Amino acid sequence: MPSDPAEAEILGSGGRIIRRPLQEEVASRLRDLITQGTIPAGARINEVVLGAQLGVSRTPLREAVRMLAGEGLVELVPARGAVVRKLSVKDVADGLVVLKSMEELAGRLACAHATDAGIEGVAAMHRAMMERYAERDRLAYFKLNQAIHSGIVALSDNATLSWTHEVIQARMKHIRFIGNAEPEKWAGAVEEHEEMLRALKARDGDALARVLGLHLDRTLDRVRSLL
Repeated sequence: MPSDPAEAEILGSGGRIIRRPLQEEVASRLRDLITQGTIPAGARINEVVLGAQLGVSRTPLREAVRMLAGEGLVELVPARGAVVRKLSVKDVADGLVVLKSMEELAGRLACAHATDAGIEGVAAMHRAMMERYAERDRLAYFKLNQAIHSGIVALSDNATLSWTHEVIQARMKHIRFIGNAEPEKWAGAVEEHEEMLRALKARDGDALARVLGLHLDRTLDRVRSLL
């Protein structure tokens, strides 16, 4: 982790160095640990251990934890402190049903309203995701995967839909990450993403809505046995 107590340097697009507050960098690292299951659902976040592991003081760590609590990844429990949110099968099913409805709507709106440049932006993320898939870099692949879903929703040009989708998607990060744990399930998800891109490029809203809905239905099937 950077030593600067206020800011962290990250590499932006085109190799440009940009800076962001340290608590955001800590939140990103903590989010990855939760997504990958390194800090499992139901576990208490030990500030002393994590602070030493990440090389930061308690102040940015606590601010990062509050950020993740706002996203729904973490719960602040009296007498226990910060605990990674644990989702039941019903919680997951409920969340995916809502995401399915939102993404189906977003797919239709995106095909109707997206600019050619916007569609190319999603296509570029897809190409980068496929490179990560070829390298079997699951975390980098997953981040691009989620960015593609968010990108399609953003193309709907509906700010309320984008905001609501982001809130629910944030809570489902670990669940969707483990859906690619087995090679055949991962390959199936990749095929669905290829179909999504074809439908988006063709501006076929019904086809895009259909594959997005199928993708989210299959997400529940992929993770059910792991919950």
